[in-house]
Amino acid sequence: MSGFFKSSIGRKVAMALSAFFLMIFLLQHLTINILSVFSAEAFNEVSHFMGTNPVVQFALQPVLIFGVIFHFVMGFVLELKNKKARGVAYARNNGAANSSWMSRNMVWSGLAILAFIILHFIDFWFPEINTKFIQGDWSGTMEGIKGFRYHEELTHKFHSTARTIAYVVAFVFLTLHLLHGFTSAFQSMGVTAGRKKTLQNIGKIYSILIPLGFIFIALFHHLNYILS
Repeated sequence: MSGFFKSSIGRKVAMALSAFFLMIFLLQHLTINILSVFSAEAFNEVSHFMGTNPVVQFALQPVLIFGVIFHFVMGFVLELKNKKARGVAYARNNGAANSSWMSRNMVWSGLAILAFIILHFIDFWFPEINTKFIQGDWSGTMEGIKGFRYHEELTHKFHSTARTIAYVVAFVFLTLHLLHGFTSAFQSMGVTAGRKKTLQNIGKIYSILIPLGFIFIALFHHLNYILS
């Protein structure tokens, strides 16, 4: 296994597999969060199920955290290896003529997304861990809130204009990251050049619609708060 990660192909395949896993998670995460726009009750019920299901909490959640960390670490490792391999020749190469802006700046869009994930953890994951595992409260309720607390907690985060803008900007960077990463992941798994155009079209749809969905959720709750 160590030999697999030492090879360039092995690292790219591992990076691609972690990318597929995270892209599936994004789709699932959007599907749940979009419920908050249409039905607070449905969002609360699904969130409580996910938040108290032992399979999700003790099996899938650790895998997700590992997947996120692995993807970022492997991304930076690949970037360093690529720069080292190119060496001086890289400085003589006209990058703009041979690659897209997205591919040349994956590390920077990745850093922006990493900063957002840290903010997202501070907003939601850390308080949830504190409530359930430190305070021992798995009820999903909150004093002063009728029913489950999840919808109230979500919408409250978007009362802040600054935080809402931060979320919107982060998802713009996610779009830029996905526009290259989606197709690149399939190429790393050996997809033939004949399917590249199709994958690029699917990738564009995914890379735009998924972040746009999250942006819509943030703006919807923020504007709903301002106008209420």
